[in-house]
Parts: sequence; structure tokens; C-alpha cells
Amino acid sequence: MCDTLCGPGPGGMVFAKNSDRPVGEVQVAMPFGRRASAGCTLRTQYLSIGDTGAHATFLSCPTWLWGAEHGVNEYGVAIGNERVSTVHDAAAAPPALIGMDLVRLGLERARSAGEALDVMCELLTTCGQGGVADAAHGEAYDSSFLIADTAGAFILDTSGRDYAAAPVALGGSGGAAISNRLSLTTEWTRGSDSLEDGDDFDRFRSPLAPTAFADVRLATSRRFLETQGQGGLTPAATAAHLRDHGHGPWGEPGGRGRGDRGSGDISGISGISDLSICMHARGLVVTAASLIAVLPAEREGGAPLRTFVALGSPCASIYVPAFPATAGGPPPFVPLELSRPDLWHAADQLRRRIEADPAVLAGIRHTLDPVEDELWAEADDVVDRPGRWSEVGRDWGRRALDALSSCIT
Repeated sequence: MCDTLCGPGPGGMVFAKNSDRPVGEVQVAMPFGRRASAGCTLRTQYLSIGDTGAHATFLSCPTWLWGAEHGVNEYGVAIGNERVSTVHDAAAAPPALIGMDLVRLGLERARSAGEALDVMCELLTTCGQGGVADAAHGEAYDSSFLIADTAGAFILDTSGRDYAAAPVALGGSGGAAISNRLSLTTEWTRGSDSLEDGDDFDRFRSPLAPTAFADVRLATSRRFLETQGQGGLTPAATAAHLRDHGHGPWGEPGGRGRGDRGSGDISGISGISDLSICMHARGLVVTAASLIAVLPAEREGGAPLRTFVALGSPCASIYVPAFPATAGGPPPFVPLELSRPDLWHAADQLRRRIEADPAVLAGIRHTLDPVEDELWAEADDVVDRPGRWSEVGRDWGRRALDALSSCIT
């Protein structure tokens, strides 16, 4: 279960995702350099395929998986996936690609959202989907995807080797959101060979899997996008949305709109019927990592690719700034702590403490908020001075970890 969205903002396209995974599954965010391995064999999670080399990427990966829940590449392409229930029996399918493989392969092989869509559709056709994607529960499933770059975005729905895709209309609501259900019906503009003009892709939705749990969260994300001002989506407002526990956005970095810290209260979240953007389905699913990326309109002119990463549940964590690699751009800067499990474990301990006693959330945020605000302000100060990224940001990860650790009792 996850929630993904994108929308234009003053600094470029904003892409964001909460990655919801089994309780206790560690997820880290890692930079990967270019891979000059075209013509070799590439081992994905369960399948060996031909390699075409790889662009530099920044990926959020459960530590047992080859693929990624979400990420960006050096050309400013961002992709996130959603678990969906379809008539295709992924558990009975032979080993193939899983959704996280497709996220990584799309980012490794594409220079635009359109190219990523081409890559992923070809891989679906030739390789299909199959294999356990949730090791804690031994479950296999299909995925849907939001694929974005600075110029636009696509939704890609899948069921095994079948797929439908459509470009996102960025006017009106100002963006697009997907959740754990098929999004497209007859409005698709590109489909697999099994589809004919006018076909409703929703026919691939499993009738045995209700979508109400996803519908509520999808409506929440769409309302959030519709309420953004004329200036468009900002990373800070997006962070507040990703912390939503069913009572609205809260905890916006920088203080504007932070409001009552009690707005993040999770006391009403008790089970599967009360799922929210910041996930707390106790004992089943939690938000394991969160990403906000700003895909700049002037990337080719040297504008940096900005990301903000929260390991663990965003309500119990700090969004740490990072500047991933860009094609032909300055050396990237990604705090080392984002690639190590210590930061995730500290946030997860806080998540468990908050779930056990929701009243402690306000005190925890009282400690975490000033540190998060400082990191974002420092990143803003040096965003146009890449020569100072590593100097100013060298302790961002450590400061975040120290703040989280100080709240653990």
C-alpha cells in the first residue's frame, strides 16, 4: 500500500510518494552511479535479462530487494509504484519482474517520462510480472505506476502483461495522484495488444478485492492537490500532506502551516478501516520511507535536482535534504546516513512509541521540528552553490539521527 502524487510547482515538477511496507521491513535511500554494462546479463529480483547499462539514480529500496519503491534519475525522471489487485494471479505466475524491478529499470534506462513508459511497457510485454514482493506475508502482486519528469507525467496501470497508460492532465486539479487501485478506465491512450479501442481497463480489477481503503486516500490526495494555490505545489506543503493521519496536512517544514501538533494525532487509527496517507495499520502495514523530489524545469541549464527523504514513518522522522546526480551537472551530495539502516531503525522506534502512546507525538515533534527546519533552511541557502553542498550538508544525516535518537526512551 502506498500513495504517490505529482504536480507543477514554482521550482519545477514536485513528485512525492509514501512507501507503505510490512512492519519491520527496513528501507534505505541509496545513490547509484552510471553502469557501463550494456550487452551483459542483468539479474533482477527473480529474473535475468539483457542489460543496457544504467543512468545514475537515487533509489529508495527495501534492503532485501534489487528494485526500488520509488526514485529519481540524473535526467529528472521520477517513478513510484502502487500495489494493485487484479484478475492476474501474480502468485501463480512463473518468476518474472515485480513492480519494484520495473521502477528501477525505468529509471536506469530512460531520459524522459515518455521513454520510461516505453521501457516499462516493453518489459511488461516481454517479461511479465510474477514473484513475491512482500516477503513478510509471502505475497505477490501487480503494480500501477506514476511516471513524471519536469514536462509532464503518465499513469501506467498493469495486470500481468496487460497494461494501459495515459498522460496526466496537469491543468485543473494541478496534478495527479494514484493509490492502491487501478486508476484508468476507458481514457487510456496506450494499451497492450489485448485491448481494443474503448475497452475499460477496470475489467482487470479483481472483484474479490475491495478498493474502499484506497479510494479514501486517493480522494485525500486529490483534494490536497486541488487546494494548492496559484503558485503550485511546494515541497513543504507536500511534506505536510504526507504526514496526514486522516485529519488533514500538518507538520510543514519551516513552520508555515505547522499549526497544532495535535493535528497529527493517530489515536483514531486502529485498523484496516482507518488507513491514512501516513500509514499506521498496526501489525500489518506502515509507511517505511517517504520521498519528495523537485524536478527542475531548467535542469539542462544547471538547476539542481532536489530531494527530501524521510526514512521510516514521516510523522516520526525528519525529511533530510539531498542533491542527487544530474547529467552533466556538479558532483551530487547525498548524506551517507540515508543509505544506512540506523536512521530507519531510530525512526521506526519512534513510530512504535507513538503508536503505543499517541500523546507523545507532540513532544517528539517539538524536538524534531527545529532540526528539520534548520536542514531545509541550510539546503535553501546553498541550493545555487553546489560547491558548498558537501561542506554545509556533511552533518545533515548525523543531526537528523541524533535528534531521532534523543527522543527514544
